[in-house]
Amino acid sequence: MSSVEEFRAEIRGWLKTHLSGSFATLKGRGGPGREHEAFTERLAWERHLAAHGWTCVGWPEEYGGRGASIEEQIAFHEEYALADAPARVNHIGEQLLGPTLIDHGTEEQKARFLPSIRAVEELWCQGYSEPGAGSDLAAVRTRAVLEDGRWVVHGQKIWTSLAHESQWCFVLARTEPGSRRHAGLSYLLVPLDRPGVEIRPIVQLTGTSEFNEVFFDGAVTDAANVVGAPGDGWRIAMATLGYERGVSTLGQQVGFRRELDALVALARRNGAAADPDVRDRLTRAWAGLEALRAGALRGTDPSAAKLYWSHWHRDLGELALEVCGPAATLAAGAPYELDDWQRLFLFSRADTVYAGSSEIQRNIIAERVLGLPKEPRP
Repeated sequence: MSSVEEFRAEIRGWLKTHLSGSFATLKGRGGPGREHEAFTERLAWERHLAAHGWTCVGWPEEYGGRGASIEEQIAFHEEYALADAPARVNHIGEQLLGPTLIDHGTEEQKARFLPSIRAVEELWCQGYSEPGAGSDLAAVRTRAVLEDGRWVVHGQKIWTSLAHESQWCFVLARTEPGSRRHAGLSYLLVPLDRPGVEIRPIVQLTGTSEFNEVFFDGAVTDAANVVGAPGDGWRIAMATLGYERGVSTLGQQVGFRRELDALVALARRNGAAADPDVRDRLTRAWAGLEALRAGALRGTDPSAAKLYWSHWHRDLGELALEVCGPAATLAAGAPYELDDWQRLFLFSRADTVYAGSSEIQRNIIAERVLGLPKEPRP
């Protein structure tokens, strides 16, 4: 048995043993559009993972990880998804900020923040998008100025996932007055439990609220809480986005596979599979998912991967409602109770917008990957 197979067997056995008792009720809970489900219990589960060394498996051992290879990380995320374990609550800290600090942070920042991320003692959110600076992230207007050894932050962020459950936010802010576009931005680590911070949940199509508006009105953070040099925030922010589209997406694809298999089973039960068009679209969905997995294993360009999976998942939501038939247009109960297929359809509308809209991803692919002329800008 290879080391990867041994690693896979180890995590599979651990999950079988520990995803039991009170934790057994968490199977399948949480995830996009369902982050409100059993959040406190899922936090306890994730701290249980940490206590047994199963968080941050890809981090170097010197920072509390297992130093797992890419193949072992793939095995972990796939086995976690196959066990139907609950959606992670610490994804942003573990998969985004942690690697950013390991590669770009100071030794003091690593010592201060990495242990609490690994132990799931502090949760993080991502302060990038703003009104008027979502897809066009370089248009950031949130500003920060250094005063008396502290950064003082003014501005607004939006679509901030799980900000209402987080203690910290990494914020892209303009720190050089008069700067434009990618220049003059800094990557700041800002606490959310201090004066000058207001968090307002946003009610979504699904009736739930996992996105938020975050307002900074004189919020402060220590001068040392800037990752990279002041003014170098764009480079650090882009590095974070690269980690966001890493091997953990293979676990996401296991979830996609489960949704597709369930939809095929439903189509067979209710007779929708007798429709040649439905059969063709289900077959195309299967082929698309196989292509997604092959691309992830090969290391597809992050922008291309984001563009592909988000449209695949959105199309699956549309297909799900067609398979369900006219009844899918009615809520399952009052006042607004949705079934899994309705929630998939509604929430997957956001897939092509968050984490980089499709329009922007196409521009990135065209200009940076294919070397085509840049789109004219005013």
